[in-house]
Amino acid sequence: MKAKEIEIDWTPDLSIYASESFLKAVGDEYGWIGGIDDSGKLRCILPYTVIKKAIFRMVRFRVETIPVEGELDIHEEKSFLNSAVQLFRSKGVDMIIPATTNTIFRTYPDGADAAPYGSHIIDLSQTKETLWSNLSSSHRRKVRLATKAGVQIKNGLEYMTTAYELVRDTFKRSKMGFMGQKAFARYIRSLDGNVKIFIADWEGVVQGCLVIPFSKHCAYYVYGGSIPQPKSGAMNLLHWEAIQHFREREVKRYDFVGVRINPEKGSKQEGLLMFKERFGGDLNQGYMWKFSIHQRKYTFYSRAVRFLRGGDIVDHEHHKLNNP
Repeated sequence: MKAKEIEIDWTPDLSIYASESFLKAVGDEYGWIGGIDDSGKLRCILPYTVIKKAIFRMVRFRVETIPVEGELDIHEEKSFLNSAVQLFRSKGVDMIIPATTNTIFRTYPDGADAAPYGSHIIDLSQTKETLWSNLSSSHRRKVRLATKAGVQIKNGLEYMTTAYELVRDTFKRSKMGFMGQKAFARYIRSLDGNVKIFIADWEGVVQGCLVIPFSKHCAYYVYGGSIPQPKSGAMNLLHWEAIQHFREREVKRYDFVGVRINPEKGSKQEGLLMFKERFGGDLNQGYMWKFSIHQRKYTFYSRAVRFLRGGDIVDHEHHKLNNP
């Protein structure tokens, strides 16, 4: 399988993260790589961005390999990724850094540093009754309690500032940084209308929010935030109403965007996994990975990330790796 640059030809049946307007907003360079088989047929596409920081040119993927006209087997995808690495090497890129957390690859190229990762995804072609029955009993109870208490779910881009502040403050409580308000507004604009902001309101106080980019292909729960002690069930109800919203608009999937595999018992990561899996989605398990192209720059950058942030997701989860 040979990788080559191809023209961007986005449609709503593809991930919103493959769209040119989004890629242009989040990368200094961007494009699509196509996987061409021996007969010359396009078998897959892989959108990419190149980020420039100081002396570094780094590739970051915003969505995983997308099959075209039928599935790829694992060996074909690995062959394609191996060829993609060589293509980026020829373009003078220094490294490939871990993808965004909505991006779960089924495999990774030879020589990559990789780690297991996953995401819970709900099939929205199911009936409302089936989706409701798939929720855990505790989630159903909390949705009922929040509804009975009068929690109201609203959506609209007019809540962008409120959502930004909630997400920023939620990240801050976890000692994590978040983008500035101008960057957040630019991110929302880059989605070109393909984003919904939901809030939960109780007695005039916003309890929490969801920021969900979407296309017909999938709705992604990419950011969420809440006040320190939201009304019980408010966040459960938020997700339940968002799931119904996208199902009614014939979006195919609802993606909870990223969980660690077998997190430590009692950890915050285990709590996040349990919250997401109790909505009844299937666990899509695969890999996050990164790749050194310019070894010296890769080593320097990796050490800096470990010093500043304690490492990236691959550093944290690499010890769990089983070869694909």
